[in-house]
Amino acid sequence: MRWDDFRRSDNVEDARDDSGGYSGGGGGFGIPGGGGGLGIGTIIILGLIGWALGIDPRILIGGAEIIGGGGGQPQVEEQYQRPERPRTSRNEAPADQMGQFVSAVLGDTEDTWNEIFSQGGSSYRKPRLVLYAGSLPTPCAYAQSAMGPFYCPRDQRIYLDTSFFRDMRTKFRACSSEKACEFAQAYVIAHEVGHHVQNLLGILPKAQQAQQAAGSRTAANRIQVMVELQADCFGGVWASRSNRRKQFLEPGDIEQALQTASAIGDDRLQKQSQGYVIPDSFTHGSSEQRKRWFMIGYQKGTVAACNTFNAAEL
Repeated sequence: MRWDDFRRSDNVEDARDDSGGYSGGGGGFGIPGGGGGLGIGTIIILGLIGWALGIDPRILIGGAEIIGGGGGQPQVEEQYQRPERPRTSRNEAPADQMGQFVSAVLGDTEDTWNEIFSQGGSSYRKPRLVLYAGSLPTPCAYAQSAMGPFYCPRDQRIYLDTSFFRDMRTKFRACSSEKACEFAQAYVIAHEVGHHVQNLLGILPKAQQAQQAAGSRTAANRIQVMVELQADCFGGVWASRSNRRKQFLEPGDIEQALQTASAIGDDRLQKQSQGYVIPDSFTHGSSEQRKRWFMIGYQKGTVAACNTFNAAEL
């Protein structure tokens, strides 16, 4: 992947020096979906499931609480403190290699979605991306590295602990080498940006409403799978449209993205963690589904091609 000439986004907040020292106890930040429906063990398990390119953990955890009888709209206490960094670093791309890479990929997604929205007669509102290390309070959940990257619609920010990229290669074997992993990492960022696009288009609120109205956990999970596969497809749209402009892809990049999609399929994760697969509990889609929808987005290059909610089969 050639990304040196990508424009660096000025929407990256580098909180890595400020995060990691927070603890979840005794403060003013509540557990997502609080109120007694889920035990802490279930919340941890759902958080770990959500590591795989997850979105706002409230949707995953809150959906389980609603279906499990907790009832009500998932709530998060408003009391939280966003770590402040010196003003000189707020609007500057991080200087380290990883920070530069993230800023470059985010900048290119901005350019791509700006173009797509403009062609549709509307404007694209850019998300912000927060880099953190270890843990960080957010309006949606108490971010921790084990959760993986996620998008929070309440503040329209993507939260990313870049140690996840190391885990992709060493723990989940989602890509084969540090250099080969670059496009796989870009795919992760593009997936989270895809959730932001869903939010701008009104898809996420409708999905939450549909989950709350679902009559079973299986039905709620199926809606979540549609949300995640569409974000995979939007990631493919970004790759397709950007590559037309810049020819940044190198041989093997698409294969690395497909390897990543396969590594984070619910069936593969469940098989690795518990030795068997429960399709009704999927929240992100199978390995085959994730690969297929990324490729649909990449091959078609249009938002319309990514309508997972009306697809004959996922």
